[in-house]
Formats: sequence, C-alpha cells, structure tokens
Amino acid sequence: MVISPESDADSRLEWFRSSYSNGAGGECVECALTDEGALVRDSKMTKTYGIALSGDAWSSFVQAVNRTSVRP
Repeated sequence: MVISPESDADSRLEWFRSSYSNGAGGECVECALTDEGALVRDSKMTKTYGIALSGDAWSSFVQAVNRTSVRP
C-alpha cells in the first residue's frame, strides 16, 4: 500500500535525507520507511512521492549504493 501525501498516515512518516546531503538546498532525495518497504521523493517536491519500493527492492538498492559509494 502506498500512502498518499494528503492522507493522515503521511504525518506519521519519518522522512530522512542522505548523510551526504549538504543541506544547502541542493539536489537531494528524501526517503521514508514503511511496513511494505520505502518511499522516495525529491526533497523539493514534498507533496508527491516519486517511487515506492518493496522491502526487497529497497534492500538491494541500499546494498548496491554501499558497494559503489566512495567514502571520504
């Protein structure tokens, strides 16, 4: 189930940004974890959700990012 931005359930979502986000208003995505997986949206478009991912898809995405990320 995907929660719409206008629903009461949306207020219970805890959105977070990457620790790599500089906070200066640059291009960034926000994510919120749900019972079914994760929601991902553009941080400048908080009234919409870009994509909804299943738990397996979210896990695969995070693992792939961790494998390819350059860490300081």
